Order: sequence, then structure tokens, then C-alpha cells
Amino acid sequence: MTSAAGAASGAAPDVPVASASAMLGFTPGRAAEQRALEQRFDAALSATDQRDWLKRMSSEPNHVGSAHDKANAEWMLARFREWGWDARIETYSVLYPTPKTESLELVAPEHFKATLHEPPVAGDSTSATPGALPPYNAYGGDGDVTAGLVYANQGMPDDYKELARRGIDVRGKIVITRYGGGWRGLKPKLAQEHGAVGCLIYSDPRDDGYGAGDAYPKGGWRPQDGVQRGSVQDMQLYPGDPLTPGVGATPDAKRLAIKDAKTILKIPVLPISYADALPLLRALDGPMAPREWRGGLPIAYHLGGGNAAKAHLVVQSDWNRKDIHDVIAVMKGSTEPDQWILRGNHHDGWVFGAWDPLSGNVALLDEAKAIGALAKTGWRPKRTLVYASWDAEEPGLLGSTEFAEAHADELQRKAVAYINSDTNGHGFLGMEGSHSLQHVLNEVAAGVDDPETHVSVRERARAKMRIDGSSDSAKPQAREAATIAAKGGDLPIEALGSGSDYSAFLQHLGIASLNLGFGGEDDQDGVYHSRYDSFDHYDRFGDPGFAYGVALSKVAGHIALRMANADVLPMRFSDFSDTLGRYVADLHQTIDGMRKATASQHGLLDARVYALVSDPARPIGPPARDSDMPAIDLAPLDSAAKQLTQSAQAFESAYDARAAGGFKGTPGQQRAIDMAIARMEQALTDPDGLPGRGWYKHMIYAPGLLTGYGVKTVPGVREAIEQRQWEQANRYAVITARVLDGYRAQLDQLTTLMKQ
Repeated sequence: MTSAAGAASGAAPDVPVASASAMLGFTPGRAAEQRALEQRFDAALSATDQRDWLKRMSSEPNHVGSAHDKANAEWMLARFREWGWDARIETYSVLYPTPKTESLELVAPEHFKATLHEPPVAGDSTSATPGALPPYNAYGGDGDVTAGLVYANQGMPDDYKELARRGIDVRGKIVITRYGGGWRGLKPKLAQEHGAVGCLIYSDPRDDGYGAGDAYPKGGWRPQDGVQRGSVQDMQLYPGDPLTPGVGATPDAKRLAIKDAKTILKIPVLPISYADALPLLRALDGPMAPREWRGGLPIAYHLGGGNAAKAHLVVQSDWNRKDIHDVIAVMKGSTEPDQWILRGNHHDGWVFGAWDPLSGNVALLDEAKAIGALAKTGWRPKRTLVYASWDAEEPGLLGSTEFAEAHADELQRKAVAYINSDTNGHGFLGMEGSHSLQHVLNEVAAGVDDPETHVSVRERARAKMRIDGSSDSAKPQAREAATIAAKGGDLPIEALGSGSDYSAFLQHLGIASLNLGFGGEDDQDGVYHSRYDSFDHYDRFGDPGFAYGVALSKVAGHIALRMANADVLPMRFSDFSDTLGRYVADLHQTIDGMRKATASQHGLLDARVYALVSDPARPIGPPARDSDMPAIDLAPLDSAAKQLTQSAQAFESAYDARAAGGFKGTPGQQRAIDMAIARMEQALTDPDGLPGRGWYKHMIYAPGLLTGYGVKTVPGVREAIEQRQWEQANRYAVITARVLDGYRAQLDQLTTLMKQ
């Protein structure tokens, strides 16, 4: 087992797979067998099959509760069984509101009625297909409100601070925000918290329409009538069925009353196109919006705030429960059936869902077909493979969360790792996940060719990482990643926040997870969550030829097969300890930066410079004074991180020694080692969870309270610092250090097992 420092010491390109000898978790002889198996697996993959399956599965509206969504589940069930898997459908009953009535009118200073409709476009064969629901935001409240309009930019916390400086209050108003800057669900949540009675969310053409490129159908970007649907469930508290937090939504589950479900908003919310937004924004008076708030529409962007521009918004939904259908396929392990490798992607979309999610789902199906072909020759994985196609991911990760909650005890006993994908395009391999899986992912990525450049997908990702971190505007994390990438060896993978089906496995149950997919060269943002996310659009702009679908099948499939077949589970904990050290160092830098910024702001306020620079004709008040910063004690984290580094090095030495001996031992010894490795991630969880949201139990990775999908590392400490909750920061430095000490103690026990 090569240390992290040693792996990154050279700058040579990736070694071709044929000449590579080392494979984490395998003896040399078993590694050669594994590579031969993977070559047979690759030969069974088919871009033609993936294209045909995508066309079939996206041929009709595929939203939760639709006939086609259920038909797709049943069709996949038949395919899994045909390929030799033991497959079933698990059904859960979840609260899922769908629109009954939606309307939006500008009632002053003139009248305009929004279309709230996406018309057919030339060349898109499904865009006229009936049965799609109108654009909507799931889990917003019902309401019928008439009120003045306020433009709040992206509706993030700093935007409300800017409105306050200009004397604009959103209480009793309808807020109009544009997509971007943070997860969509935060926009109505913050509007509600600031006293707004309604929220509109529109797609500005500067961001994903003609400001980015040619609009569909000429190009891949959002046309003027395109609307981004999406959930606004408060998933920062918990994902899944709002009525059954923490337990599976089975028929006999105890359910909350709808009024008591904390993740459902109270105000009406509606997504609209930029064609419908234009008359509303044009009608606004009041101060000019700050320059960075101005989008790509041919108007002067004003903030509103009075009652000159007034709108009437109506949203009424059907709040009945609906059945969702998870397809679960199992290939039982030959010698370790109680060690599970899970692989998942979801199958529901907002309309047709060709890119999101079916591009990733057909790659998963191709893997299952190829593994089935291997099994028909008499091969069986050492550990059990579980392939899952989840339902109801789009409204809030419902299918995967309900499965994880319903099977929580068994998963924590048996699950080794979870491998996720969602959307797929073409370009660069995105690599996110638990850092104990960083090395096996790098090994696999070094052995898969990029379809466009014919270097490995890891080398192409390395090149992008170096470029992204080289610009003057690059964030510190990107610069750090570029520095590591430039040294050669393993690439650092990103931490996981939320936004896809890994959340329940990683952040609730503590199961090591990965999220994979290609992208960066496609024009998919333009049709994201709209009617135009169709087969025809994807075939032109997503992955023409489906070569990257096959590449995704290779990367995810090889990881699943290696995890299933390894002599000892291929997980490396020095990668986690190295990454944790960087996270703790970043916390110190964050505190130092905030202290300097606080002192600077206080100096500016005390000198009254804001008053002196404000234009009397267009006054802008000073910002609210930040609280003073006391001492923040990160010493417990510093100590825990340092000791963990030492324990990780000791484990590597023991692992290397056992590998050199051919991983010899009794079946009972090997099983004990594997299960101890598999449970390491669980040691990073705390039963009380994060402050105010106990469902999230992982103390190192979590979605941010004010970022939504975006990750916050060491979240109990980091978010307390960012929110200036100083006592909580000190308290969670101790709590997180205690969790890390427990993780280290468990690793030390594992090292002892390795030496036996």
C-alpha cells in the first residue's frame, strides 16, 4: 500500500493498465485476474443499448406518480431478472404535492398574465407530448396573494442585507429572485423568514439562456419559455418524505400531520421563464439594482419595494400521498454475502428527464447487463452487489432516503460502500466522495480511456484541475487542488454535500460513498428540469454517440467490481487524515480572515465612511455592525487531526505488511478485517447529529444550511463560525474532536487486527 505522499511524489503520466501491477486490496496474481474480468465486463457494454434505453425511458412524462415512471420501473425489473439478478420493486407511500391551480398576473401598473407553459420547439419530438405537469416547485405552500413586487437578486442572505441598506422591506411582498447563487429551496425559505407572502424564481438569460450560448433548438441553452422546475423542500433539515423523518414511509409508518412537517414551506412559490419574468421586472420602480444583480434582459433592473408593481399569485396543490417504486437488484456474494456493495442512480424526472437522470441510469443498467453476462459464465462476486434505481429523487431524495431509513440497521451492519451517479454528459470526470475511497477511484480512473482525447479520464481531469486553479480568480480550494494535481499521482476528490441519492447513506448512516459523472463540455444547464430535457436535446448536446455513457459504466462498474472482489477492502485512511488536516488548516485561515474583516468593518463604521460615500439622491445605508470576535479554540481539533495522521500511517504499514504476505489469514480473520474497514465511516457520525438538524449525523461532510447542495466540511464548527455563533463553534470543536478520537481508536483496533 503506497502512502499518500509517495503516490503524489512523481509527475509521470498514468501508467497504462496493461503494465500496471499494483491494485489496492489485491495480490499481484489476483490483480491480473481482476483486470481480465474488467476487460470482459467492458466488452459487454454497449453505447447502442444505452441510446435505445434512454430513448425508450424518456419517451413520455416521467414525473413521480406518472404512469410512465411506474412503467419504467417495471421494465427495469424485467431487464434485471433477464440478466440474472434477484430483483424486486420496493414501494413506499410518500407525500408528494402536484399542482391543481397555478396563475400569475401583473395587476399594476398594467395587466399581464403569465403563460406558465413551455411550448413545443421544432426538432424536439417529445416537446408536444401530452401528460406533463405544468412548471411547479414541489413543497411550497398553497396561497392566493396579491402584493407588491420586490426584486431580490438570487435571494441569498447577503442580498437581503443589500435590500435593507437601501431601505427596502419585503414584508407583505412577493419576492422575485433569479436562479443561481445557492440552492433554489433557500430562496423561498429566506423570503418567508423575511416576511414575504410569496416567491417567484426565474431563469435569467445571462446565466443559462442566450447569454451563455444559442438557445434551444439552435443551441443547447434555455429558450425564452423554458422553466426550471424543482423541489423547495427544506432538505437542510432532512430529506425524504416530509411526514416520516427518520423512518421508512411504509404503509404502517407513523406520520406527521402536514401542518407539523418542518420541511414544507408556508408561502406559495412558482418557477417562471424569463419570458414571463420580463414584464414583471420591467414594471418595477424604486432604486436601481446593484450592478452585479443585473441580468441579461433588455431592461434597467430596479428593485421595486413600493406598490407601483403589484402581482397576483395563486398556487393550489393536491396534497395526497403517492406510491414510489425503487427497483432493487441483488447478486449474492459467493463467500461474503453479508458484505454489500451498493450502486445507485434514480429514474424519475421532472418531465422527460433524459439528461437528469436517465443518462446516468442507462449507464447503471449497462453495468448490470455486463455483470449479468459475467455471471452467466459461472462467475460470482466475492461480496454481494446491490444495484438500485431509485424513484422520487427529484422532489427531495425520497426513494433512496426511505429505503435507507427502512433498512437502516441492516445497512449499517452489511453495507461496505455506496456508489452514486445522477446525470451524465461529456467532458471531464467529476469525482466526489468519502476520502477513504479516493485511491481506489484514482486507480480505476487511471485505467479508463477518455473517449475524446484517448488519455486516461484521470489525466484529463488532472489537466482541468490544474487550469481551474491557475486563474487569479480561483478559489483557495481550487488552487490547492491544482497544486496537488500538478505533482502527479492521485487527484484529490471533492467532498459531498447534497443534491443526490448518496445523502442518506453517507450523512445519515455513515456509509462511505462516491458520486460520479462526466460533464463540463455539454450544454445541459439550459434545459435543466424543463420540458426540453429530452432525448433529442441529449442526443445532440449531451453525449452524442453515448461514448461517455460507456465511460461512466466503466468507471463505476470497475469500482463496484473491485470492491466486490478484493482480497481486503480497498480503502485507504491516510487520504482521509491528509484531507482532514487541510480542512482544519482552512478553519484557522477562515478565523484569521474573519477577524481581519471584522476589524476592518468596525474601523470603516467608526470613521463613518459609508455615510460619506453615499449619494444623498440615492442613499445606501451602512451595513449592520458585525459582532466582536472572541477567541475560538481549535486546539482539540488540531490535536485530534495530528494523532489521526499517526494512526493512519501505522495502519498503512500494517496493511502493506499483510499485502506483502498475500493477505493470508483464516476466513474469520479476513471477514473481521473487512467489516472493521467497512464500519470506519460510521465512526465519523455522532448520534445527536448537527445542531438543529439531527438527521445529519456525519461530523465531517454535510450540505450547508445556506448553500443547499454545496458541502460544508467540519460543518458543526465551520457553520457556527460563519454564522458568528462563537459558543457553538467552541462546543462543536470539542464534539468533532471527540468523534475523530473515536475514529482514531477504531482505526488503531483495525491496525491490531491487521497485524494478527
